[in-house]
Amino acid sequence: MTLKPFSRIMLATAAVATLTLTSCVTRKKYNLLLDDYNSTKVELAESKAYNKSLDQMLAEAKQNNQQLKDNLAALQGTLNQSIAQNTQGNVNISKLVDEINASNRYIKELIAAKDKSDSLNMVLTNNLTRSLSRDELKDVDVKVLKGVVYISLADNMLFRTGSYEISDKAMATLSKIAKIIKDYKDYDVLVEGNTDNVPISRTNIRNNWDLSTLRASSVVQVLQNKFGVDPSRLSAAGRGEYRPIADNSTESGRQRNRRTEIIITPNLDQFMDLIGNPPASATEQD
Repeated sequence: MTLKPFSRIMLATAAVATLTLTSCVTRKKYNLLLDDYNSTKVELAESKAYNKSLDQMLAEAKQNNQQLKDNLAALQGTLNQSIAQNTQGNVNISKLVDEINASNRYIKELIAAKDKSDSLNMVLTNNLTRSLSRDELKDVDVKVLKGVVYISLADNMLFRTGSYEISDKAMATLSKIAKIIKDYKDYDVLVEGNTDNVPISRTNIRNNWDLSTLRASSVVQVLQNKFGVDPSRLSAAGRGEYRPIADNSTESGRQRNRRTEIIITPNLDQFMDLIGNPPASATEQD
């Protein structure tokens, strides 16, 4: 059995003391015992230092271990937060993609509806232009502006000066216009009367407001009563002198301003339906 340094030094000390007291030992044996005693003292010191070092290392290891545990807990918390944020981020991204797709479908439907309307307007204009004679086209101007068909009829072709009674000459032209209107049943028709700025005062016509409104109403009633256009599609309005297209200071300008416009517009219900009810996102559709 190997003795611990402390036990060995105690034995060595006792041996040296005994030999000293009895004086019954040779110098050589004494020196050997003394050497063993000193060696044991060194080993004891080294053992104490080693144990102290182990205690310090153990304390440091425990401290490091606690720090690692703290770091692990912090990392776990960060990881959990990141996972939660990433999940919410994925939800938000998915929702945004659905909204973008729905918006794209909405835009495509609007474009398709507008393209359809533009195509119909072009066909309507071409049909109307082809139906009118060369002489009639001198007094009738047909154009498409911002998705609306405008048919502008000169005052001297439709009415006698200062009157709202439609001339016989105009009936043939209005019949051709009425036929086109009836062919396009989904279109609404607004008739607007316009005058120059020359004041008018007659027994049954107080001013240019009256004159422009009466002229528009006369055209509407002819379209309805004589040519069978559905009255629910018709509207009449007077603009008076307040929407000129030429300078009223000249006779030619005043003549251009005295006009009646038949405005043919696509039925806006499909556009209003799209605007009021845009396509739902994929998640809402599900």
